[in-house]
Amino acid sequence: MSDTRDFAVNLARFTGFAGHYDRCRPGPPEDLAQLAAHATGQVRPRLVVDLGSGTGLSTRYWAPRADRVVGVEPTADMRQQARAGTTAANVEYSEGFSHRTGLPDHAADVVCCMQALHWMEPGSTFAEAVRILRPGGVFLSCDYDWPPVTASWEADAAFEACIETGRRLERERKVDAGLRHWPKSGHLERMQASGRFRQVREVVLHHWDDGDAERLVGLMLSQGYAVALLRAGSTEEELGLTRLRATAARTLGDQPRPFLWSARVRLGLA
Repeated sequence: MSDTRDFAVNLARFTGFAGHYDRCRPGPPEDLAQLAAHATGQVRPRLVVDLGSGTGLSTRYWAPRADRVVGVEPTADMRQQARAGTTAANVEYSEGFSHRTGLPDHAADVVCCMQALHWMEPGSTFAEAVRILRPGGVFLSCDYDWPPVTASWEADAAFEACIETGRRLERERKVDAGLRHWPKSGHLERMQASGRFRQVREVVLHHWDDGDAERLVGLMLSQGYAVALLRAGSTEEELGLTRLRATAARTLGDQPRPFLWSARVRLGLA
């Protein structure tokens, strides 16, 4: 399949740490389904399609909130983890890409994309989303700001320093060579420019969950660039992970504390 060849580097990037990803990453914001209902006027969708469904965190969210949920994911490792972690009978996973889902026209009430749109070719993804949405359906692209707000400003600052260092090393050591990605900062403008949606806007949702020092470090180790750098021989010291571990252990400890996430949701009405 040419899609597999075209996105081969992307697929390799997210292979080999699905279990860790599933344990550490946040699910969708609690109010995402309510936002979808507000936009469409439909309290319970008949079908939700989750593009780039990964390990099923975002797909399972919809299980009690929709009649049927289909997660579309190209990475075999992620799909395997998703199926192993899903018990809901109304959830299924299929191999596919955001621009080639294999689903019928106008079948879905909601098409969502959780922390994955930056890995998808925008024009063809928006076209496919509108093709499979019923008239009046909604496309939701959701991205959290990183890091979450924890109970320790020092740990948050150490995480931010890891992000800055990791991104710099990624460029310098060319571990991003061959990746296909589109900056999150341009999602809204690209949706508007596509001409595919009747209305496009951005809203912010907030979501609380719990974490400790280990989870905060785990969140950094769930970042594709961090995994790629460590695989390529970079050390935890170089990445700033050693400092993050020490700071998080000292200021957060091993007792669960509230983490506050802010999610930027780009909404497109079909």
